[in-house]
Amino acid sequence: MFTSKAGRKVSLQARPRGDRRKMLEMARSNAAQALAMRLASKANMTAQFETLQNMLNLEELPAAVECFDISHTAGNQTVGSCVVYDGNGPVKSRYRRYNLKGITPGDDYAAMHQVLTRRYGRIQAEEGTLPDLILIDGGKGQLRQAEEVLAEFGLAGIPVLGIAKGRSRKAGYEEWITGAPHRSFNPGPESPASHLVQQIRDEAHRFAITGHRGRRQKAATKSTLERIPGIGPRRRRALLNHFGGLQGVNKAGIEELSSVPGISQVLAEEIFRALH
Repeated sequence: MFTSKAGRKVSLQARPRGDRRKMLEMARSNAAQALAMRLASKANMTAQFETLQNMLNLEELPAAVECFDISHTAGNQTVGSCVVYDGNGPVKSRYRRYNLKGITPGDDYAAMHQVLTRRYGRIQAEEGTLPDLILIDGGKGQLRQAEEVLAEFGLAGIPVLGIAKGRSRKAGYEEWITGAPHRSFNPGPESPASHLVQQIRDEAHRFAITGHRGRRQKAATKSTLERIPGIGPRRRRALLNHFGGLQGVNKAGIEELSSVPGISQVLAEEIFRALH
């Protein structure tokens, strides 16, 4: 089988000597260490999930946790994020970002309501997988938005936990707010459950702010293109199509810009100056 795949004769040695033996021993040692680290990490995360289950009085160990966060700058280019964790850690294939529209700038409650509506409306329509626990980055206001949306979709049975900044605003001292009946408490920075929730919440925040920055950069670049004299909708479209988007236009030099049909050398210099 190895010979046919390699296209040449392949021989196997069960007991290599010299340098090959050292390489084999090193590979075995590295594999054993990697496996031990993975098992230790798995055991640690299982302990964290079990502590979280006990702290929230959940009937079963949550197999999937979804966390939501909102990111914007002064209410502009608002982006919502959803990250998913299971007993093995992040499930990035199920991450989602939402570019939010039609809300009052800075209205985090409306933003959270829209994100959750889009998330669980889509899951219900496609018969997707529902989480066993929902984390909301925010206080009672955001928590109520989650409860309203879940009730609208008949999903009120899913437990919800709000994560609000504590008085000290330090990591590990957040205020946890459970769904109805509402109760607030602080698990403390030493709790394994606190470590798990911090990790998930920080990942949701990272994912949201990355999307927000990209959207803000896109808006800034587009706005700049629109302000350049001589760049109308047709030339702007030609630039975006030629370079595959705004990021490509930003990276292009003068000669590259002037190679686009309809963009002269003089106009290419104007574009380059405006963008840089």
